[in-house]
Amino acid sequence: MSSAARIEAFLEMMSAERGAAENTLASYRRDLDDAASAIKGGLANAAPGDIRSYLDGIAAQGFAPTSQARKLSALRQFFKFLYAEGLRQDDPTGTLDSPKKGRPLPKTMGEAEAGRLLDRAAAEAAEPPPGSDRLAALRLHALVEVLYATGLRVSELVGLPVTVAQRDDRFFMVRGKGNKERMVPLSAKARAAMTAWLAARAKVPAYAESPFLFPSSSDSGHLPRQVFARDLKGLAARAGIAASKISPHVLRHAFASHLLQNGADLRAVQQLLGHADISTTQIYTHVLEERLVRLVNDHHPLAD
Repeated sequence: MSSAARIEAFLEMMSAERGAAENTLASYRRDLDDAASAIKGGLANAAPGDIRSYLDGIAAQGFAPTSQARKLSALRQFFKFLYAEGLRQDDPTGTLDSPKKGRPLPKTMGEAEAGRLLDRAAAEAAEPPPGSDRLAALRLHALVEVLYATGLRVSELVGLPVTVAQRDDRFFMVRGKGNKERMVPLSAKARAAMTAWLAARAKVPAYAESPFLFPSSSDSGHLPRQVFARDLKGLAARAGIAASKISPHVLRHAFASHLLQNGADLRAVQQLLGHADISTTQIYTHVLEERLVRLVNDHHPLAD
């Protein structure tokens, strides 16, 4: 059986047995065809040295570590399949290390910029710009206030139940990744923005009976996250902030960074963000380091 035939057999298995999506299968096909064209003697017969040389070659071409890791993952799956089917007696990828991906610092924004964004949202909710929709302005104000007050993931935010706004509580429970619940705080400004939005929402017959706080005619029944991201960029531009610097994820990072800058504990921020592992939250250690340097410089008697 040729390498091409074995790739086809692997893709058929991924589709039939594992239910891989079309995009996933297409990605596997591209990566395996690329490796097959680069490795002399056929991909199916490749030795560990052949795979290593191929990976060194794509690294030299400037492929990002994430792309290198994806290609290696495809090869590992392929050779695992060949081994399980008895088509090979070994796995040439078994001794290969994954490329180090590194962890870039998250994009965030300063407290002053966040304040400008919130002020602009509040001003537009009170008096929408000419030609704009007051209902949309109230919704955007509520979304931005709640996101900055809670640090929710955008999927959690747009999918909030309407019951969150029907209570005047300082905290509410949100169901996040892995179906896990966590408690998040709600500022007075966020509660007020949600209350104003709820009152406006109740006057729209199509929204009044929806179980979602931010209903929509979309398939999910709630506001699509892409729509919120687009509206947020427009708000940023009107607030004098470059649209390229803002996204729902940036506001989530701003929530975490500003908490840490003002004395919050890393473990507390981990719980608020819904990170299962503290190592995920440790991308913010640079904020803690800056805070400690400032603390020493401001308070140590020999700092000068």
